[in-house]
Amino acid sequence: MESSSSFVKARHHIVFLAGLFTALAIAFTIETREYNQVMGNLSFAPSEPIPFRESRVLTDQEYQWAKTAWRYFENNYQDNTGLVNSVDSYPSTTMWDTASYLMALISAHRLNVISYDEFNLKMEKVLVTLARLPLVRDELPNKAYNTQTLQMVDYTNQPTNGTDGIGWSAIDIGRILVPMNILIWQYPKFNKQVNSVLQHWQVGEMTKDGYLFGSRPAASGAGLELVQEGRIGYEEYASKALSLMGRDVFNALKYADYLKLITIDGIEVPTDSRDPAKYHAHNYVVSESYILDSIEFGADSVSRIFAFRVYQAQEQRYKRSGIITAVSEDNIDQAPYFVYNTVFSDGKKWNTITDTGEDASDFKTLSTKAAFGWYALYDTPYADKLITGVDSLYSDSKGWYSGLYEKTGEANKAITANTNGIVLESLAYIQNGALLNVGVANQL
Repeated sequence: MESSSSFVKARHHIVFLAGLFTALAIAFTIETREYNQVMGNLSFAPSEPIPFRESRVLTDQEYQWAKTAWRYFENNYQDNTGLVNSVDSYPSTTMWDTASYLMALISAHRLNVISYDEFNLKMEKVLVTLARLPLVRDELPNKAYNTQTLQMVDYTNQPTNGTDGIGWSAIDIGRILVPMNILIWQYPKFNKQVNSVLQHWQVGEMTKDGYLFGSRPAASGAGLELVQEGRIGYEEYASKALSLMGRDVFNALKYADYLKLITIDGIEVPTDSRDPAKYHAHNYVVSESYILDSIEFGADSVSRIFAFRVYQAQEQRYKRSGIITAVSEDNIDQAPYFVYNTVFSDGKKWNTITDTGEDASDFKTLSTKAAFGWYALYDTPYADKLITGVDSLYSDSKGWYSGLYEKTGEANKAITANTNGIVLESLAYIQNGALLNVGVANQL
């Protein structure tokens, strides 16, 4: 038995090292700007130095902001499963929102908002749960789960029939692999639990020919069909954690294949050239993917420039219109309950739409999480203005609201794991820099 165990451990280390070398090769290619492989013939350089905020200890006010964000997770924690509700008091979650919880848990610990004992207990419990989730076709996590029962559910939190669920999201799973990588690199205490999760999930099923593939109910009504997932911004972000695991996501990491630059308020903004009418997927340009790439991975030589351009376009809209602008996808506190506030999507600048593409311009919103993310990244007067635009949008007992409606000036009082998780991540970035920092010493 001892010999067999040693062999398994050795084999795991070999696989891990192979993945590491693959990831380093990809990172080296990006950082040394071998654009003939990664960016085609494109080359980018910032027109001015990017004013990144230097790491520092949080102010007393910022620390209180972090404690307010953690209150959401205290209120919505399910003790029997270790999961957290995606939306306040609603017992359902996705892998994206579970990732937001894991990142919030890591951030709260690093900021000393919670104790080591609380962090340790809650992280272990949620990892044990993720290693025993019922999976779509016993392969990958369903798009949604009941946080109390662990049943696979649809987006109305109704149990699904059979093993197909409603399919999996490769982008969501890519995001939850970010905290998994943080734990592997920086919290080796949890290596066994993380390995149990990854052995339970068949991650290879969501990559094909270097691209990410999700699954959804087939149009015929029989079974599931695979669909390529991701557009510029989200596609590269979700692929990076997979690259650290040695998965072939080379094509998903490339920016050039479908890149189209569009001038928006005087700024050349990166957009995805794939036509939504042809490919049946919207090409949203929002703040969130670029913010997460920056505060979690530290960005790469291309995404840091793209992120700053997306930020600059929003600043220029403010200068032109006087409307404080930080846009992203968000839950809202009224029908249709979720909208995409975008810099660009479906051929339109400053478009606000639902997931089905319907106009939702009445719900244009200053996004709390986007404001916090840009504030964390950039030391500029406009980033400071963004934070003063949202710094009162919270409930002392429940956490941060999702934003402020442009049309009415009223708070969007939806309270979610994603908003509060990104608030915590952003504040942890201010104090410690990028969260997935391989050079950081063991935390436990």
